[in-house]
Amino acid sequence: MIDLNADLGEGFGRWTLTDDEALLSVITSANVACGFHAGDPSVMRRVCDLAAERGVRIGAQVSYRDLAGFGRRAMDVPADELAAELAYQIGALRVFAEAAGAEVAYVKPHGALYNRTVHDAEQAAAVVAGVRLAGGSLPVLGLPGSQLLTAAEDAGLTAVPEAFADRSYTAEGTLVSRREANAVVTDEDAVVRRALAFGVDGAIEAVDGTTVTVAARSLCVHGDTPGAARMAARVREALEKAGVEVGAFA
Repeated sequence: MIDLNADLGEGFGRWTLTDDEALLSVITSANVACGFHAGDPSVMRRVCDLAAERGVRIGAQVSYRDLAGFGRRAMDVPADELAAELAYQIGALRVFAEAAGAEVAYVKPHGALYNRTVHDAEQAAAVVAGVRLAGGSLPVLGLPGSQLLTAAEDAGLTAVPEAFADRSYTAEGTLVSRREANAVVTDEDAVVRRALAFGVDGAIEAVDGTTVTVAARSLCVHGDTPGAARMAARVREALEKAGVEVGAFA
């Protein structure tokens, strides 16, 4: 069974980026922005209400405090401070999830924090410390082989590896930097082919043409990718036609 996740709630005030309602009709897990890279209380509440209505699992997408940079700028945040800021974000989302009759089911870092925790053991440990500080033992979503998933496992948390249908991979199995022109795959047919390769063969084609094995339990389609809702719908349809069951991991 494969989980299909997407980033939601990436708006602020009158500004909206993600088509939350359309995506929630397709995905099984929603990574909800918690206010540090996007999102505000009204947006968080609305997305939690919609997700609960549709039976979609709610995840806290935590980030560096970087609203202006959409959480995609590298930052050096002391470990204790980062842990506290992540716990704050999880706690804020939990209020709205519980008010909707649901719960925060997992945690996934966003943007620069996600990429930093692939190799940085200290920042990875700080993310896990933030999850523990927020209470409970929430699963952590991250890149296979990352320091983040290692730290989560070491802390007794469920480590959930994921793949990306609409992001380019290096031959080492990491994501191509968004500074590169080919970092995001926007062609719908290509995204569907990549999703099927992941779902059926557990593999993704890297930018150099080699095949990267990806042992993952969840597949991400970014909510801010152009045509994301239509793309996610095509991905789910293709997976199910190929005999792959799509369902939440949490």
